[in-house]
Amino acid sequence: MDCPSFGQNIGLIIPSKVPLDETYNESVLPGKRYSSKQAINKLRSQRRELGLVIDLTNTNRYYPPSEWIKLGIKHVKIPCKGRDSVPDNESVNTFVHEVLQFLSRQRHSKRYILVHCTHGHNRTGFMIIHFLMRTQRIHVAEAFQMFAHARPPGIYKQDYIEALYKFYHESPENIFCPSTPEWKRSSDLDLNGEAVQDDDDEDGDTGIGMTEGMDNKVLTNDDVLGDAIPYDQQDAMRHLCYQFLDLMPPTGRANPQFPGSHPVSLNRDNLQLLRQRYYYATWKADGTRYMMFISTTGCYLIDRNFCFRRVQMRFPLKNAAEGFHNDTLIDGEMIIDQIPDVGLKRRYLAYDLVALNHCSVMKLPFSERWKLLEEEVIRPRNYDRKQLEFEGKGHPIYRYDMEPFSVRRKDFWFLSTVTKLLKEFIPRLSHAADGLIFQGWDDPYIPRTHEGLLKWKYPEMNSVDFLFEIGSENHQLLFLYERGKKKLMDGAQVSFSGVEDIASLSGKIIECSWDPEEGCWSCMRIRTDKSTPNDINTYRKVMRSIKDNITEEVLLNEIAEIVLLPMYADRIQRAQQLQHRQR
Repeated sequence: MDCPSFGQNIGLIIPSKVPLDETYNESVLPGKRYSSKQAINKLRSQRRELGLVIDLTNTNRYYPPSEWIKLGIKHVKIPCKGRDSVPDNESVNTFVHEVLQFLSRQRHSKRYILVHCTHGHNRTGFMIIHFLMRTQRIHVAEAFQMFAHARPPGIYKQDYIEALYKFYHESPENIFCPSTPEWKRSSDLDLNGEAVQDDDDEDGDTGIGMTEGMDNKVLTNDDVLGDAIPYDQQDAMRHLCYQFLDLMPPTGRANPQFPGSHPVSLNRDNLQLLRQRYYYATWKADGTRYMMFISTTGCYLIDRNFCFRRVQMRFPLKNAAEGFHNDTLIDGEMIIDQIPDVGLKRRYLAYDLVALNHCSVMKLPFSERWKLLEEEVIRPRNYDRKQLEFEGKGHPIYRYDMEPFSVRRKDFWFLSTVTKLLKEFIPRLSHAADGLIFQGWDDPYIPRTHEGLLKWKYPEMNSVDFLFEIGSENHQLLFLYERGKKKLMDGAQVSFSGVEDIASLSGKIIECSWDPEEGCWSCMRIRTDKSTPNDINTYRKVMRSIKDNITEEVLLNEIAEIVLLPMYADRIQRAQQLQHRQR
């Protein structure tokens, strides 16, 4: 009851304790009462008109939202536990999105946002500091000071403070935690005696931080990375991607398709493309495909279901003084490296650039996109990291090593290096690889299936992704997609090795290789990153590749002839001369 009603505004955000409706008047002395009407009138007297209330309490008993709505004030409920854990990352994403959406819709009159939990300090401060960190170029300590100045003494729970530093990858030498306010220590009364039971009172022992205890987790390609974001935010980002890729958004109830460029399997016919256009080669990593969208509010991984999840990463611009990337779209894959004496570490291999700071670059030749990727995205990150490590002298303000994964550009080489790539490079990789990718050096970025982007897999690793189901009488069924609908592959059979409960796989996407000796498909793994099987056309191309059986020996013999063609010999010679002069 002695907790101050609300604090000073931070921009257009006002931190507040929870207002109570009139049913609590008998329990609260007249001078201590604080209702929605009183909040509105007190703020109006200070010429601050409310337009949005965000309620972070984990109960509905304090007041009905209609109290605000009938006065034309929008009410948003984001229930957050307050006693044993900090608000989860998905709730934070929702909070930031709601505030940004409200602010973006304001035209002339500036209306304020009231944010409250029970007391308006820990959960409220936690959310507001997240908002400040994602919209201003400040450090965590500065954000804490801004909130503490507006709502003394600020956040006074140690685990909330530590979680914010850890989330934004900052590691200060000392963390200051204010003492519990006197009004909190002196009050033994919780409303109706129910607050601890229903709302998880803000005081109490510290809980586990949002990422504590996860550092020793075993990493796999099936792990779900990042935090979910609101649907309307995801939908807006999808439309931006469609815009950058010059694609039409789906109509009606059609499911959004992953827009990234897909290679096709190498066969005897498309192998001839290497003779017609200039190609480079790289290894085919056996990881998880992700595009990456970088905006002012954060970095988002885009999975093969075209779903966005936020990860906390840092991508400074080439001129660091100008800030960070905004609306940059990258294509790549997530791999898991086995590093000696260190263990498993995630790494994102970026291999293409689709948009750079809201400008589509998909029509540029690959050689230019690949160069821009290094100069505009990767190199500034590496330079920023070295600068922070130097300035911090072992205690940098921002810690790149605390990010969920590292980022590097994937290498591409002359076709003349393919033998060395297969014989020496791939065997020494710190992660799994299952073949080669051949990239047209002058090609634009082609969304979805790109007939000129070729993949060669070790023959035993050529595979198809099927939808597996158990039908009537326990029959095993394999499905592909044809024109967006399930197509049963009559007579197709699959064998499973080491699977005790095959029925549990019904409804799953399974990746299968062809077993010529048994004349059936063999399940290699469950594709948790995919929700749909391959299209029938993809299946036909893989089957053609299996039938043509382009072995490593056949491939190397072909390439040995191809690199002697004038188109290759002249370019390789010029490139090598340029490299020699640069040294």
